[in-house]
Amino acid sequence: MAVFRWKRCWYLTLFYPGNSLRMKNGIHSKMTVHCSAVEQLEQIAADILKLRSNDRVFAFYGEMGAGKTTLIKALCKHLNVTDNVSSPTFALVNVYNSEAGEVYHFDVYRMKDTVELFDIGYEDYFFSGNYCFIEWPEKIEEYLPIGTIKVEIKEDIETGIRAISY
Repeated sequence: MAVFRWKRCWYLTLFYPGNSLRMKNGIHSKMTVHCSAVEQLEQIAADILKLRSNDRVFAFYGEMGAGKTTLIKALCKHLNVTDNVSSPTFALVNVYNSEAGEVYHFDVYRMKDTVELFDIGYEDYFFSGNYCFIEWPEKIEEYLPIGTIKVEIKEDIETGIRAISY
């Protein structure tokens, strides 16, 4: 295990023999970033997209107010999204335009039944090859594509520092 400091963010990386970001069988190792200020999210977003450059579906786990939507806004900014990015709490999915193509932002927190997921044609989004950012994926885990990147945000209530693992 190695710990290093970069621009006021602490990175904690687990290194596996032969490759620090992917194991030989294709399973990703986890990286955890400790973030103490919202200004750091832009660099963290850039790092996530760089390290997971071949991945398009990201599932964001965290308590209410942990910063899922804020991190997704930073990711969208890095993707040069031209639309206003906001939580699609009542719409289930927002579609944004970017230089990388359409970006899909899901929030399934208020979804009452998985039938709603089928009603919007979730497969068309998840398997489009475009970026999909999903908040509250716990409700639909069985429908997430294989290879979905799990992004976990945990807040230390006392310090306000967030641990972002991906």
